[in-house]
Formats: sequence, C-alpha cells, structure tokens
Amino acid sequence: MDPELEAFVALFPPATLDDPITERANFAKLAASVPRPDTSGMVVEDRTAPGEPAVPVRIYRPYEALGAIVWLHGGGWVMGDRETEHPWAARLAEASGAVVISVEYRLAPENPFPAAFDDVYTVLNWAADHAGELGVSPDRIAIGGHSAGGGLAAATALRARDEGGPRICFQLLNQPGLDDRLESWSARRFTDTPWMNRAKAAAMWRYYLDGRPAPSPYAAPSRATDLAGLPPAYVASAELCPNRDENIDYAVRLLRAGVSVELHQWPGTFHGSQAILSAEVSRRQIEELGAVLRRALAG
Repeated sequence: MDPELEAFVALFPPATLDDPITERANFAKLAASVPRPDTSGMVVEDRTAPGEPAVPVRIYRPYEALGAIVWLHGGGWVMGDRETEHPWAARLAEASGAVVISVEYRLAPENPFPAAFDDVYTVLNWAADHAGELGVSPDRIAIGGHSAGGGLAAATALRARDEGGPRICFQLLNQPGLDDRLESWSARRFTDTPWMNRAKAAAMWRYYLDGRPAPSPYAAPSRATDLAGLPPAYVASAELCPNRDENIDYAVRLLRAGVSVELHQWPGTFHGSQAILSAEVSRRQIEELGAVLRRALAG
C-alpha cells in the first residue's frame, strides 16, 4: 500500500454495511470532513429534473464550459446524495471545465433496482433536452461516476445504446461496481481491505438487487454479452479493491468490442482512497479524472 495512504487506514471506519441507515449518517459525517472545494469559478445551482419521480440534481457550471457530464456518486447504492458528493463534483468541474450534473438518485434498500437506474436515465434525457440552457452542445454530454455510480454510468450507456437514447460522448468510470457475482480473483481474495472488502461488496449488491441475482446487464454491466457501439471510456481501478479485476476485465472487453479505452490501474491504492487528499497519489487521481474528461469533451 502507498505509505501516505497506509497512515490513514486506522482512521477509517470498519468496512461493514450491516445497517444502511446508520452507515448513511456515518458516510455523511466522513464527507463533511473533506476540505471544502473552491467554487468561485463556477455557478452552483440545485435543480430538479422532471420525471416520475422527479430527480434532484446539483449543477456545477464553469463560466466557459467545454461540455457536460452526468455524474453519479458512490456509496454502494445505499449511501450518498448531492451534499456528500459536493467536494468531488466541484473538483471535477474545476479540473475539467465541464458542467457537472450531480444526481441524487434513489437509494436501496428502500428503492432497489431499477429505481436509481431509472433516475439516472431521467437526468440524462433531461440534460440532452436542456443542453442549450446548460450552455453545451447536446453531442458533448458524457456520463460517469465513482464506485456504485460508475456502475450506474456504465449501465446507462448500455441503455442509451439499446434504446437509441441520448448520444453519450464518453464514459468516465472510476472504480465502478459492475459484477454482482463477485467471482473474480480480487473479489474472492480481498476480505480485509480498507473501506471496501468482499463482505461489504456482497452486502451492497444484496441491498441494490433486493437479494436476487442481477436480472439484466442494466443491473450489473459485466453481465452484458455485447459491448460494441458503446462510447469511448476511461476506466480506473484501485489495486487493493474487490472491484479491481472486474474493472480491468470490462475495459479489456470494451477494447475487444472496438471501443476506445484508457485504463489506469493505480498501484498501492484502495477503494475510495482518493478521498485522502494529503496523499500525492490521490491528488494525481483527481487531477487525471479532470484532465481525461477535459480532453474527451474537447476532442
């Protein structure tokens, strides 16, 4: 493990998810401890995307935007909201020059699949329909997210392709949750890694899928048999993360399907460790997400 990250491991809460309600409160406290980002170079606005139900979003609009990204927070489908994601969504907008649309999708176990998935698709359609209002071109809208949000982003790209939905120009997938089967080497072996381990990953999938196997690739994108025709992608994985091998495998399968992919496996990191901003590797991870998105939207 990277020594700058290892120094913080003892301060992290146990990697468990026995009580989602309690863990939501703990997650919010942890997010509140992150240094506040500088938002002086952008307009930040809370809106609602109309739908059944309507979906709350927070929009980060740099003064000269290259494009937009529908951005999806992590938290295992059971934790997180616009406020917990604020430090990361704002930093992404600053680093990329993109309009970041941070989505507050419905959470499991109260709202299992497909609730969050449908919320994201609602926001994607709303963003495409309101591209002019957002100050961007409708063909310069990306989708992305971290962890569970990365899985939702990949699933939404599949749905947009299959249903002829809004054109997504890029996928930004950071340590995405893609495979409910947890059969990869890393998913089977990483039982005591910080923040995320096999037991916690299994609990997240159980809550999200209401205790059932994924009914379709829209629930677990690794189950998709055809990845052709999807948008170009950036996939980042953490070395000491149960999701690592499914991330790498998905990237390779995209490549074999003819999709352009940039894959970065970050050595010495664990799931979500980029939140430790004092570590040099964390700062590089965040800067790279912004730089990759900037290039994709300007290309």
